[in-house]
Amino acid sequence: MPDTDQISTRTITRILSDALPFMQRYAGKTVVIKYGGHAMGDEKLSRQFASDIVQLKLSGINPIVVHGGGPQIGAMLERLNIESSFEDGLRVTCKDTIEVVEMVLSGSINKNVVSNVAQAGGKAIGISGKDGNLCVASKLLRTRKDPDSNIESAIDLGFVGEPAVINPQILHTILASDAIPIIAPVATSREGETYNINADTFAGAIAEAMKAKRLMLLTDVAGVLDKEGELISELTMDDIPGLIDDETIHGGMIPKIESCMSVVRGGVEGVIILDGRQPHAVLLELFTPHGVGTRIS
Repeated sequence: MPDTDQISTRTITRILSDALPFMQRYAGKTVVIKYGGHAMGDEKLSRQFASDIVQLKLSGINPIVVHGGGPQIGAMLERLNIESSFEDGLRVTCKDTIEVVEMVLSGSINKNVVSNVAQAGGKAIGISGKDGNLCVASKLLRTRKDPDSNIESAIDLGFVGEPAVINPQILHTILASDAIPIIAPVATSREGETYNINADTFAGAIAEAMKAKRLMLLTDVAGVLDKEGELISELTMDDIPGLIDDETIHGGMIPKIESCMSVVRGGVEGVIILDGRQPHAVLLELFTPHGVGTRIS
């Protein structure tokens, strides 16, 4: 954003005046933000993101951040000479891999986000799904259908899980202390096994349990694009099946959109897919009339 010294007082006044109705709309509400993609690896964008989250808190909004860390996990596995493979976009996670996943997510990444928030003048508390029994996980079950025989067979993803139960009491406690929860998507099953959970899925479960007004998914794409490559700013649940049928929504965007629809059905007012690489994307989405991503509502 431009330096404030280069912006006229009239322009600053207009910006603040235009943003005020949106601040009032979200005041006292919970917004869950899934933080991931290349924005996490860019130091300047990481600082801007932390500053934006602090701004939300100061504006009377309750932000909750769930972060991913796929590239960082991949880099650490490579450094340790642990082979990594994927099935349907999910990392197959063996016993050695889950130890690295937890170390990277709950350790270096989580504490780096907490530190950035502190540097921006805020107060954050880093936790994982294990803390306060926030999330009880179950093993994620996937199947693959043989194209010739149409026989389905189970895919063993190892220690990859999904949220079975969310116990949000610890989040209410953190929010009541005027702190910002920063959550690593790692959780324990009832049997005591540690599971890695897809950050989009984890954030959706948190948003439903917290009755969030918005779930924001920061990605490396602008949102859902039409056939001409233009951003579709808003989609209703009725719009989506036709866009999948005509392949406007295709590839990896299909499971993301289906996940968004599930969250909306679960009671979240709107889910936004937006490009986390755009500076101040969170503030632009929440505090401007048209936003910068695709909202599913």
